[in-house]
Amino acid sequence: MATGLVIGIAIFSSLIQTKLVCNGQAYDDKCIPSDRRALLDFKKGLNDPSNALSSWRGMDCCRWRGVSCDNVTGAVVIIHLHSNFSGEIRPSLLHMESLKHLDLSSNAFGGISIPKFIASMKNLQYLNLSNAGFSGTIDPALGNLSSLQVLDVSNSGFQGLVVDRGFEWITGLVSLKVLDMNGVDLSLVSSSNWLEMLNMLPHLTELHLSACGLSGSISYLSCVNLTSLSVIDLSLNSFSSAFPDWLVNISSLVYVDLSSSMLRGRIPLGFGALPNLRILKLDLNGNLSASARSMLKEGWQSIEFLSLASNRLHGKLPASIGNLTSLTNLNMFDNYVEGGIPSSIGSLCRLVSFDVSGNNMTGSLPEFLEGSKSCGDDGPLPYLETLRLSNNQLVGRLPDWLGQVKNLKEVSFAYNLFEGSLPASLGSLRNLTDLSLAGNRLNGTLPQSVGQLSELVVLDLSHNYFTGYLSEVHFIELRKMKILSLDSNSFVLNVSSNWLPPFQIRNLNMGSCQLGHSFPSWLRSQNEIMFLDISNASISGSIPGWFWDLSFNLSLLNVSFNRLQGQLPSFFQVTPYADIDLSSNMFEGSIPLPSVPIELLDLSNNRFQGLIPQNISDVMPDLIFLSLSGNQLIGEIPDSIGSMSSVSVIDLSRNNLNGSIPSSIGKCSYLRVLDLGNNNLSGEIPNSISQLKLLQTLHINNNFISGKLPSSFKNLSNLETLDLGNNALEGSLPPWLGEDFTKLRIINLRSNKFSGEILTDLSNLSSLQVLDLAENILTGRIPTSLGNLKAMAQEEMTNKYLLYGKYRGVYYEENLVVNTKNELYKYTKTLSLVTAIDLSGNSLSGDIPVELTNLTSLMILNLSRNHITGQIPASISRLRQLASLDLSSNQLSGAIPPTMGSLSFLGYLNLSNNNLSGKIPVGDQMLTFDARAYEGNPGLCGDPLAVKCHGEDSGNGGDAQNGNDEFIDEWFYLSIGLGFAVGIVVPCLVLVIKKPWSDKYFDFLDVLIGKFFVGRRRRPRTTHRR
Repeated sequence: MATGLVIGIAIFSSLIQTKLVCNGQAYDDKCIPSDRRALLDFKKGLNDPSNALSSWRGMDCCRWRGVSCDNVTGAVVIIHLHSNFSGEIRPSLLHMESLKHLDLSSNAFGGISIPKFIASMKNLQYLNLSNAGFSGTIDPALGNLSSLQVLDVSNSGFQGLVVDRGFEWITGLVSLKVLDMNGVDLSLVSSSNWLEMLNMLPHLTELHLSACGLSGSISYLSCVNLTSLSVIDLSLNSFSSAFPDWLVNISSLVYVDLSSSMLRGRIPLGFGALPNLRILKLDLNGNLSASARSMLKEGWQSIEFLSLASNRLHGKLPASIGNLTSLTNLNMFDNYVEGGIPSSIGSLCRLVSFDVSGNNMTGSLPEFLEGSKSCGDDGPLPYLETLRLSNNQLVGRLPDWLGQVKNLKEVSFAYNLFEGSLPASLGSLRNLTDLSLAGNRLNGTLPQSVGQLSELVVLDLSHNYFTGYLSEVHFIELRKMKILSLDSNSFVLNVSSNWLPPFQIRNLNMGSCQLGHSFPSWLRSQNEIMFLDISNASISGSIPGWFWDLSFNLSLLNVSFNRLQGQLPSFFQVTPYADIDLSSNMFEGSIPLPSVPIELLDLSNNRFQGLIPQNISDVMPDLIFLSLSGNQLIGEIPDSIGSMSSVSVIDLSRNNLNGSIPSSIGKCSYLRVLDLGNNNLSGEIPNSISQLKLLQTLHINNNFISGKLPSSFKNLSNLETLDLGNNALEGSLPPWLGEDFTKLRIINLRSNKFSGEILTDLSNLSSLQVLDLAENILTGRIPTSLGNLKAMAQEEMTNKYLLYGKYRGVYYEENLVVNTKNELYKYTKTLSLVTAIDLSGNSLSGDIPVELTNLTSLMILNLSRNHITGQIPASISRLRQLASLDLSSNQLSGAIPPTMGSLSFLGYLNLSNNNLSGKIPVGDQMLTFDARAYEGNPGLCGDPLAVKCHGEDSGNGGDAQNGNDEFIDEWFYLSIGLGFAVGIVVPCLVLVIKKPWSDKYFDFLDVLIGKFFVGRRRRPRTTHRR
């Protein structure tokens, strides 16, 4: 923008100074003959496909198109030609000695070099060769043009000009005012001196070096001579430099663009003091920092455009932002700004665009706008068109003044914490084209006034808490709407069966809305629809035949989680490379296939039957995500599946597939997820699976797979889940299992026929969280090294959804069945928090390694049904996260450690069928388990067993409350002693003082004692019972 402005001024100035005659309108005589001959020769070298030079005939060349002459001499002083010319530039231009202005920009010279003779045109003041198709090295001889004021060799194409290592020639352009080399390759120029060379041009007013491949430091300039500089553009370079603070010493600056230049450090506050600065672009550097409060505190008297996006600005927006009364555009997207929006923005009467999205703002929107009266009678912020606050943490309600900003076109408040209902006044924004409020906590019903937004193109209210009915009134004037996203709310669509929407929608997302019991008939009128998501919409019945006449235009079809049924067309029409999700319905019949290649097909959790089509890879060779799980498919997996060279997820689990695993699957080199679990597959695991170097999760569980684990599996270094449980695999655990699997989280080999000892090297698996080797034939001792499993010893764990093969919002969610509390639980969303060791049902012997108690985050420990001896480690109380402990059916002896009562998370305990002895501990947690947890241990006694320990008093409750009883007993005896003393001393004192009372008292005692002893002798002896 600034380039065109200043160059235009330079052209105009040249015209005035030389008193031009343009196209012969002010000069009646003929032009100089030598100039005419030179122009005609110049024309011969040009290809003129549009016949733009048809006027170049006759004697008076001053009347020719693109030619201007001096008013006094008739000499040609300007050539201005840009009309897609090509060919060559002939040196006849040298014969026009008075030529000052040469503009050959925007032509198509096809990669030729800039003619060397141009460097000899000493009188040139203006040279514009921009975007004209020149390439090659710029001749350093151009530095001889000492009269040149404007040099523009910029190029926006891919091929352009190059400056060789030397840049000293630029210092010869002593008269230069404007230098535009945008897009010229300066990467070979020495990074240490190009800036110093330019600093030697004292008249320079504009410098454009955008996208030139410059690098190195620009932070220091010894003495700033660029005192006339008004425009500087160094954007789109790779300086990797501290910020050039010297810029704030150039008071003449009007336009500064240093965006996307890999600058770092603090933004100098001096920019705010530059009196003429109107445009400042520092966005997309990433590492520039400043306090928003300090930076915008004062100054900026002329600033109009301020772009600081994608940096490290922090702090709050100050109220003083309202003093930037010339501001039209403020962009602070993707920073760390905090706080709320100050009410003083109401004073920014010229503001057109305000973007603070992607920050850490936690405040609210002001209830009212300060200073809005100064903007006149047009209401607050009368020129504001774009208001973007998305991706913050702003709270509170949407203020009513929003509906008064009449010129608003875009309102983007998505992904904040706004709550409350929508102001009905939003329906007054008749210029609004984009209303995006997704991902908030807004509730209530949708105001009917929204239906009056006749210019609205995008309406996104997804992921909120809206409720209520949507009627035809809500859409009555929305004729221009193309994108409608209402998903993840509780809207109920209530329209007539013959409703014809006023719009032709392109993107329709109404997932989780109730659209009626049958498939929406109004979709039949939507001929432009490309993206359709009506998942979880309570739709039942079948998909009508007319829909498949519209589907040819669909790039997304998601009708998952409904109650749709019936059969689908054998071949359905969609757009090439579409995403099709028909999962979780009740569709029947054979597997339907698209008529064109697609990239995602999810038919899981339906009732499809029959074989997987043999031609599945021929029809969908570019498929990336395939899920056919949870159906009733039979037969073998086709060998052709290996031809899907781009597939990332293959999920065929929970079917009735049989046969062997095809070795061709090893050709799917991009495969990250392979789930073949819960089928009837047999045979051995093919070695070719080891070729899947990107594989992250492998499930072949619950089949009839036999043989040994292929040694080539050691190549699967990215594997995170290895689930081969419930098969017939045999042999010893391979040594490679404990090597080079730094990402392995889950090993499930349960219910196979593995034998031998547990590998000590399993401790090398630093990410291992679940180790399930139960129900095998393993022998030997439990390795002490298992106590070094780092992932089970982490003090803090955060939940991380294990999602693999993510593709356009669809993913494979990791799952695993774990034996927890003697029941099988399927974990999905919280699987990353599960830590478990299950070695049950083997023939392990020896002691329980005390080192296992180092696994302080272990949640599940099952060593039952082995031959383990020794005692339960006293340090077992260190397993503070333990929720399930099963040591049953072993040969453990000794006492139960009293400290087990401190395991506050323990919800399941089974110590039955061992040789444990002694009293059961009485800690708080131990009181929650019944006798089944301890039965089969003849030496155990105490609650909850019926067997009482030796010396237990029949009247007390055993030792369950020993600690409290001892405390109570001490006070009991003390109270008896005090009572006894008081009871003796006080009456004695009274009897001593009152002699008659004394006589009566002792007479009464004689009678009472006599009766007591007579009764005592006659009373039978009894036994105390609990």
